[in-house]
Amino acid sequence: MTTDQEPSTPAIDAVQAAGITHAVTRHGRVRSLEEAAAARGIEPRDLIKTLVVRVSEGEHVFVLVPGDRTFSWAKVRALLGTNRISMPDADEAREVTGYERGTITPFGSRSRLPVIADTHLCGRTISIGGGAHGVGLTVAGDDVIREFGATVADISD
Repeated sequence: MTTDQEPSTPAIDAVQAAGITHAVTRHGRVRSLEEAAAARGIEPRDLIKTLVVRVSEGEHVFVLVPGDRTFSWAKVRALLGTNRISMPDADEAREVTGYERGTITPFGSRSRLPVIADTHLCGRTISIGGGAHGVGLTVAGDDVIREFGATVADISD
């Protein structure tokens, strides 16, 4: 684990409390996933997008997808056994997670939501949001899957 002298976030506190080996990366605001990956010194495939998906009124899940892949609506609907899912607006996402868009992560989320992780997270070191703009957590994908009891499935194209 790192000793980070900068201000903490709920995500950093949560990964530390879980005892997960991690590194905190801090950089300025970025305009794209590619820019964020470059600022963290990693490939886009190693930067994980955390999406909040509404399954039904009041029911949400986190979906974790590598940065070089596209979230598959059809695959997630099939996995969840539903014909309809949607993305909540920014206010609803913040209400559910405590994070604004661009900073969302399952670590330290206001609500402990089910997590669906793409198979590409398995066996790899990844960078996931650290709960604030320009903050990333480098962790083992397997540790994230284990910590949240994530369902692992092919959910991207």
